[in-house]
Amino acid sequence: MRILVLGRTGYLGAHVADRLRALPDVRVLDGGRSPGAEFGIDLAADRTERLAKTLAAAAPDAVVNCAGATGGDPVTLAEVNARGPAVLCAALREAAPAARLVHLGSAAEYGPGAPGVRVGESAATRPVTPYGATKLAGTVAVTASGLDGVVLRVGNPVGPGAPATGLPGRIAALLGAAGPDPAAVLRLGDLSAYRDFVDVRDVARAVELAVTAAGPLPPLLNISTGDAVPVRELVHGLARRAGFRGRIEENTSGAAGSPGSARSAEVSWQCSDITAAYRALGWRPALRLDDMLASLWEAALRDGSPLP
Repeated sequence: MRILVLGRTGYLGAHVADRLRALPDVRVLDGGRSPGAEFGIDLAADRTERLAKTLAAAAPDAVVNCAGATGGDPVTLAEVNARGPAVLCAALREAAPAARLVHLGSAAEYGPGAPGVRVGESAATRPVTPYGATKLAGTVAVTASGLDGVVLRVGNPVGPGAPATGLPGRIAALLGAAGPDPAAVLRLGDLSAYRDFVDVRDVARAVELAVTAAGPLPPLLNISTGDAVPVRELVHGLARRAGFRGRIEENTSGAAGSPGSARSAEVSWQCSDITAAYRALGWRPALRLDDMLASLWEAALRDGSPLP
């Protein structure tokens, strides 16, 4: 089986590619632009005709699109998260219409949730950020494409290698810089929002199941834990793992520039219903928040816990 992975050098993409490489009788094709990649694909810029030729040369049985932007200006987000999937679908229809497409979406597409309620795939989408809106546009491109495609709408991923551009990785970097100094102070934003965190390794396992499942799949599946916890719990749990002896100060005024405050004010609750993923894939999360934090901190120590 030939599986083309896009976004292999990203956080999710690296874990997905490693997981797929471990499968028997599978060849993982690198569709990125990094040195050594077999196929130099740029979804933000490639024209449909060029991409179709590249896909025809790759001849994949499945394509996994992990490429995406989580930050940057709205134009960049739109080019990567919205245009990219649309061009990919158009090129696949021309060059490899039988290939299965597994696309990674985001729970940010749902927007604010009602406290205590798990959101299912049929719920209305009301994204409040350019990131959520552009990811939703990418999801629509895939679900309306007519291809054998499925969007895995991923919660908040945590685990080894989490980048400092996201809150978990940023907190790990700050804790590594603070060390055991009892006088250290971490000044953070509002940590009261609830998020549905999911281990990045569980996400990779869901991708494996989606790629290898026989027969058609539902167009959209939530991939998360189905449990919402306060962001504060993640921060303090990671601090305990790190042996942090200083003080954590939480700014609840909504001041900009503090880790933890970016989207919390507008989305105070986010939790996904994962029943459909179990029915379609037999998938359930195997790892809980303690597992995520332990692996995140262990990886940060191995990597030297770089400064933010």
